[in-house]
Amino acid sequence: MADDEKELRSLCPAEPHVWSRVEARRWTAALFAGSCLTYCGRMTAPVCAPAMAAALGWNDLHTGLALGAFFWGYAATQILGGHASDKFGGERVILLSVASWALVTLATPPLTHLGSHPLAVVMVARVLVGILQGVFFPSLASLVARRSPEGQKSFLTSVWQSGSSMGILAASVLGSATAERYGWESVFYGAGTLSALWALLLQRTLLKGQVCGGRRWGAPYRNSSSCAGLLDLLRKSSVRAAILAHMCTCGSSYILLSWMPTYFSQEHSRTTVWQYNVLPWAAGVPVSLCGGHLSDWLIGRGYGVAFVRKSMQCVAMGVSGAFLLPLSNSPHVSFAMATTCISVAMVALNFTSCGVTVNVQDLAPSCAGGLFGVMNTLGALTSVLTVSLSGYFLEVSGSWTSVFGTVLWLHAVGLAVFLYFGDARRVDLPSTSPVDLLDSAPLH
Repeated sequence: MADDEKELRSLCPAEPHVWSRVEARRWTAALFAGSCLTYCGRMTAPVCAPAMAAALGWNDLHTGLALGAFFWGYAATQILGGHASDKFGGERVILLSVASWALVTLATPPLTHLGSHPLAVVMVARVLVGILQGVFFPSLASLVARRSPEGQKSFLTSVWQSGSSMGILAASVLGSATAERYGWESVFYGAGTLSALWALLLQRTLLKGQVCGGRRWGAPYRNSSSCAGLLDLLRKSSVRAAILAHMCTCGSSYILLSWMPTYFSQEHSRTTVWQYNVLPWAAGVPVSLCGGHLSDWLIGRGYGVAFVRKSMQCVAMGVSGAFLLPLSNSPHVSFAMATTCISVAMVALNFTSCGVTVNVQDLAPSCAGGLFGVMNTLGALTSVLTVSLSGYFLEVSGSWTSVFGTVLWLHAVGLAVFLYFGDARRVDLPSTSPVDLLDSAPLH
């Protein structure tokens, strides 16, 4: 038995070790900063778009092409990045991702000025940044699913959600001021330099001298073969429920992100940007972290994981929908009412990081990266569709009630499906395999 056991272990390299409390704290800070910088890099072009258009002679069509280029690359690598992380380790993919797109971001300003077709240069650079950033969040999902200590999965997932909010806030406030004072190029240089330094620190501190879980570089995890059955997982009702709820959440979130500046501009023209754009992101950071801590605390007190995930999703979509209900009946409300309702709705959506977002790690931790890649790809496509449809509804009806009504329908459908079909039991365990039998048997 001992010889057979040794042979099986040699064929299938060990899983990565779970982080200790000290390692978890260090990675928590690193993931927060990494998510923040990822969104800072993503927001460089949107923040600098007016200045770039003026300096490079772009019209609205040119600006739209430059801004939209990112998403073509971003949607292309979600599944690939998640599968690679499940197979070889999320920390390595994250390091390569950040280091690569940091260099592309740094190179964008000089190449734009040197080239004879600046629009083409910017579009190619944004596609490359999208490709390289597309692997980042699926890699985080894979990393947290495999390495997070017991009882900290929800909190670590909420960390990258709050880091994303902080990145949007920092880019909106600091990026705009920097571009106005020092030129649009300075924003690209700043985001690229900080991201390159983050990658260097990660490699020199948290990854220095490590061999992931005792594996040689490039060796797959023992259970990575289950990722080949990703299509089989998509047939599970609990997996499809999580994906649909995520699609609805993304669709409603991007409607609010994309159309709220226009809504306030038309309905409350005397407002200032920070009142409806800064407050939700500033409040989203502590709310997301508190939601993650609360979820882990409830699970640690004996509440069922599925119950906690569904409760957090109820807050995300239910509370958000409840505060948007007055605007779906009549958008002509006072500025204070509109700001309160929309801000609370957007802040409440942060609880999805403790609901659907982390649920894929409950369902399939061995291939959470690949599954999250599928989920995020469909979420991105849904966002493009719902934002476009909202514009069509607004044009046809001439009323903002159609836009807020679309958000409410998305929340109702996503939440109902997740509450009825959602679960937290693992669905990625193969029925029988020598390694699984070995792992489940007592060792003597």
